[in-house]
Amino acid sequence: MKNGKSTLTVIVVLLLVAVFWFFGTRNSLVSLKEDVEMQQAQVETTLQRRSDLIPNLVKTVKGYASHEEDVFTEIAEARSKLAGSIESGDMESINEANNALNSALGRLLAISEDYPTLEASEQFIALQDELAGTENRIAVARQYYNESVRTFNTKVQKFPTSIVASMSGYYPMPYFEADADAQEAPVVSFD
Repeated sequence: MKNGKSTLTVIVVLLLVAVFWFFGTRNSLVSLKEDVEMQQAQVETTLQRRSDLIPNLVKTVKGYASHEEDVFTEIAEARSKLAGSIESGDMESINEANNALNSALGRLLAISEDYPTLEASEQFIALQDELAGTENRIAVARQYYNESVRTFNTKVQKFPTSIVASMSGYYPMPYFEADADAQEAPVVSFD
């Protein structure tokens, strides 16, 4: 009789340990996923800030370079795509839209080089400074996001956590990566 109770006690204890481990691991995954989502929101907020600055920059440049309408149209379209991507929350489409906007902004800033009066404009300089500060914020937000994704993805893929992750519907998340064309920053000189 004692032997049967001991075996039953061991089984119950092992079962309780397994249940606590399962839920502890799942709670850990929930916390890590929330961190990734918070960092994604931070990236989106910073991208939105840049998107909000762009109309002022375009308006300032437009006054000097009115014949560059195709660049202004491209920026408006890229900005609209970024806004839609941010609203959807899909990191891959945010990444693609951001790369398109980076490319269009690079062309806009290159146009500004042809207009010395524009380059000397206080409003243009202030907008350039705001944009540069925002670009730095984007870089920092992307770094934090990617660090959170790395932590989450590592946890999701390690055994035995991977079992709990797949049972709970947690899979690796995408990194925020630069487009191959965006590897080099646009060259802007104020000579």
